[in-house]
Amino acid sequence: MIDPWASTSVDYDKLVNQFGIEKISDIIGEIKDPQRLMKRGVVFGHREFKEINDLINKKEDFAVVTGMMPSGQMHIGHKMVVDQLIWYQQKGAMLSLPIADLESYAARDMSFEKGKKIAVEEYLTNWIALGLDLERDNVNVYLQSQNKSLFDLEFKASRKTNFSQLHAIYGFDNSTNIAHVQAPLMQVADILLPQIEEFGGPKKVVVPVGVDQDPHIRLTRDIAHRLNEELGFLQPASTYHRFLTGLTGDKMSSSKPNTAIYLNETPEVAAKKVKTAKTGGRESLKEQEELGGEVDKCVIYEMLVYHLIDNDGELEKIREECLSGQLRCGDCKARTSELMQNYFEDLKDKQVEAAEIAKTIL
Repeated sequence: MIDPWASTSVDYDKLVNQFGIEKISDIIGEIKDPQRLMKRGVVFGHREFKEINDLINKKEDFAVVTGMMPSGQMHIGHKMVVDQLIWYQQKGAMLSLPIADLESYAARDMSFEKGKKIAVEEYLTNWIALGLDLERDNVNVYLQSQNKSLFDLEFKASRKTNFSQLHAIYGFDNSTNIAHVQAPLMQVADILLPQIEEFGGPKKVVVPVGVDQDPHIRLTRDIAHRLNEELGFLQPASTYHRFLTGLTGDKMSSSKPNTAIYLNETPEVAAKKVKTAKTGGRESLKEQEELGGEVDKCVIYEMLVYHLIDNDGELEKIREECLSGQLRCGDCKARTSELMQNYFEDLKDKQVEAAEIAKTIL
């Protein structure tokens, strides 16, 4: 069972086998100009992405849904979702971006007022600063609590499931509050919303998520199938990305400051945090030179892969030098720290203008 509210370590291969997730690597050759994270295996799995790829190639309508639960600060690990949204936007997708204030109220006891404030000041501001255009006509950003169409759709979705199914997927029991039970059904409605008549009727939707959110995808696909005869809904597609490892070697988490680099931190603090990150270095310099670094266990290398180096050839050179023992961890960490500081200096300038735009979105 995967808990979408408290995910920890993940066995990606086991999830692919157990839950029927297909590998992106099997179809990457069919994708024209694949998004960088797809090429690098960070986006590692999918359900029915081939259908989305066909729609992209034919320049036909499709939608992308991803939202956020306004419960804390946005960190650099969240950037990978925005990078994917920018790619989809370039491919002509409609974007539907729910702000899950109902879920944060149910699962985190977050007031609606505070949820909206966090959404605007943290998420919308940073989405815009990172390069996402939220002012286009085919972008729908909304608060769950303020969307009447969503409530109508959630009610219809709730008729197509029962407590036994929710218990099997999420582990709910008699102690679970009803608002928490309803939260997944609101997410189902979020994912299906682009298919209602207001947005042009049934169409294929893709949801880029971390694999911890797959329970919501499976529930939505099942309910969409049951609603097909009544509303003509299509089952959503999905892609799955790996988690960015935290600075300590555990999962990066908004609630654990020592694991995360927050997007509202100063360039100097961001650079300093990089220097605290766990590497894949050996016990001694001699051992490093003889055996090479353990690059696939290195948080520093992950930062380069996920965020800081665009050129695949340059990244491969760093990897080879690490594995051969030529590259010292201290030198690599110093360079990565400098790249992070430069990135944050640029981001800070963009956040100022983005904050003003964000205030007009909701």
